[in-house]
Amino acid sequence: MSWFEYLSLFAAMGLVTYLPRCLPLLYLAHRQLPKGLVDWLSCIPAAILSALLAPILFADATTRSLELGKPELWAALPTLLVAWKTKSLGVTVVVGMGCYWLIGKMG
Repeated sequence: MSWFEYLSLFAAMGLVTYLPRCLPLLYLAHRQLPKGLVDWLSCIPAAILSALLAPILFADATTRSLELGKPELWAALPTLLVAWKTKSLGVTVVVGMGCYWLIGKMG
């Protein structure tokens, strides 16, 4: 491939990446979304976080089976309680790291 082809490919990839993000933003910038859609969209962050955390906390990576004795799960339980009670990201991170470190030292 020539230098011009690489540059064209790079520009096209940037355009294909940028347009799907830009067009909805430009289209919806001055419009009022229906309340039902806004409520539905507000559930997306929790769903994504759950989808990311559930396999790490509950599944064994090699056998793809349910495992409730994972250290990550046991560290997540007190971390969840601290996050719920304090609502402080800093305290939650420190407690989570401390719990994971303690569980690693014990087992």
